[in-house]
Amino acid sequence: MPGLLFGRRWPAAFSFFILLSFMGKAQPVVTLRMDGTGHAVAPKLYGLMTEEINYSYDGGLYGELIRNRAFRNNAMTADNWSLIEDGGARGKMSLDRQEPVGEALPVSLKMEVAEPGMRTGVANEGYWGIPVRPRTTYSVSFYAKASKAAALTVSIESRDGKKVYAKAESPAIGEGWQRYRMTLTTADAGAVSAGGIVPTADARFVISAKEAGTYWFSLVSLFPPTYNNTKNGNRQDIMQMLAEMKPAFLRFPGGNYLEGDYFSTRFDWKATVGGLEKRPGHPSPWGYRSTDGMGLLEFLLWCEDLKMEPLLAVFAGYTLKGDYFEDPRFLQPFIDEALDEIEYVMGDASTKWGAVRARDGHPAPFPLTYVEIGNEDGFDRSGSYEKRYNLFAAAIRAKYPNLKLISTTGGKNDWLSARHPLPKAGADVIDEHFYRSAIEMEEMATLYDNYDRSGPKIFVGEWASREGFPTTNLNAALGDAAFLTGLERNSDLVIMSCYAPLFVNVSPGGMQWKSDLIGYDALNSYGSPSYHVQKMFSNYLGDQTVSVEGRDLPTQVKKPNSKDSAAGVKPKTIPAMFFSATKDTKKGLVYLKVVNATSVEQDVKFVVEGVKSVVSQGTEVVLRSGNPEDTNTIAEPGKVVPVTSVVKGLGKDFKRKVAAWSVTVLQLQIK
Repeated sequence: MPGLLFGRRWPAAFSFFILLSFMGKAQPVVTLRMDGTGHAVAPKLYGLMTEEINYSYDGGLYGELIRNRAFRNNAMTADNWSLIEDGGARGKMSLDRQEPVGEALPVSLKMEVAEPGMRTGVANEGYWGIPVRPRTTYSVSFYAKASKAAALTVSIESRDGKKVYAKAESPAIGEGWQRYRMTLTTADAGAVSAGGIVPTADARFVISAKEAGTYWFSLVSLFPPTYNNTKNGNRQDIMQMLAEMKPAFLRFPGGNYLEGDYFSTRFDWKATVGGLEKRPGHPSPWGYRSTDGMGLLEFLLWCEDLKMEPLLAVFAGYTLKGDYFEDPRFLQPFIDEALDEIEYVMGDASTKWGAVRARDGHPAPFPLTYVEIGNEDGFDRSGSYEKRYNLFAAAIRAKYPNLKLISTTGGKNDWLSARHPLPKAGADVIDEHFYRSAIEMEEMATLYDNYDRSGPKIFVGEWASREGFPTTNLNAALGDAAFLTGLERNSDLVIMSCYAPLFVNVSPGGMQWKSDLIGYDALNSYGSPSYHVQKMFSNYLGDQTVSVEGRDLPTQVKKPNSKDSAAGVKPKTIPAMFFSATKDTKKGLVYLKVVNATSVEQDVKFVVEGVKSVVSQGTEVVLRSGNPEDTNTIAEPGKVVPVTSVVKGLGKDFKRKVAAWSVTVLQLQIK
């Protein structure tokens, strides 16, 4: 039967009963009703969202180590490149536009060597350092030409040039543009004094010459080994962290990055496919230039590498600066662009754009179920989204009737999507975004419990508890976990979710948005406490929800923020413990998630009803620390991480002490 809470009747199939006791000393009791009416867990509940922010691609996931490889970051100077002159070699370095490699590579770096026999070179320190590891082979490539034939030396060396970690000689460089490829291999691990390699990012990449003359370079590239050895692929350590999250989908290309500040700086997918020499790159909305090395095909290969499905967002005729088209005559080219993009993704090789994808190296189509039209169009003050959406939706449905369409407006909870109506053309899914404090996310644990089930499904396409920087702290992870219990409980309605932002380069100057999931520098990476919560929820997920009832649970007081306080909002009592449970119907396992947001250890009684028995031994995974502001860093990547242990004394009725400031997953074997 439906439960009654605060005078409101909640449907039993997805209710979360919180019977609060204000006596303060009663023992919390949590009851799992295995004979209750649950529902299937959405198979794509947990995924990834990505955009170019915080040096997420260039200087992050994308494997390229050279910064400003095509010399287009600055029209006047060769940013991130420097001239090396050993022994006063009197060399020169400048940008040259006289004889470009091609339309997408209109600029080259010109190096003049004046003194024969003395090394002159150009150096690049990458994205806050070139990572050097032992027994590692790097791939080098660049376009070059010379005033007269002469060989070049390429090397990875210390910033002061005193230590050379690897070097190679090129063939003689000719007078016309040609692409040259080499490899650099570092030595084994060991003491530096003995010629060994100790991992470091205190290094630079150098191209040098000793023959007098003039040399030109373009599209200079240095790649380490990539995940799955994918060509033009991704950084191994970060991809491994993503793989461990077991994501079901990838929402790409984002985000503000999809829209761009202007039409000319949107994510123009057609300019991101084909060889790198055909990709001009473009300014991103977060203050730096994107190489577009991470292009449409690379996004799809990222999905393939991690066995997740693409969730494609298409540009819908509106930019971040407010420029837009709603007249069908002017919007049609962008509709055609979206149709072509979908064909590139899922068309077979007999179609125009499927054939282009095959030419690019992937003959087989990629799976595609969901297409999102635009991004955060609640920001659209023109009110044009409904007209734009309707035109895009009609065209996509006419050609691809099986695709599910996502609207960025029409929600009831997210102020951004809720302030605009659901387009009349209708949507299969509505995208809602939430960026809140930890306690606000804890309050939102029941957000979808009473949501109308008759309309579109919900995609929580961006969300985060924004506390801690550059990556989140434990308190943010507690807010995240509390919110996720609500998503799991309501996964008949909320069918997908993804945290944002996903990445941040923690080097000075690398961050534009604080409170991110995964941090890294040139050499190392780590997961925030929120990252570990995401892993715990995704890794321990059944296929059927289990009804959970709580009694005599601890509470906390949510104080209004300054804006709410000025509006007369009063302090509010909300829960401080949160639960969700799912069952793996094939294995007979129950995953019970418990969040304790209080500073006090809680002695909780658990009751499992509707089963014959519960095996006395199970597994417990706990994320906790002694201070809610504790976090992980490059220096301390394992300060706040889950600990897995075997627990005994379980049964249909048992007690467990739930640590203060903790997230717990208790795995029960039922019979």
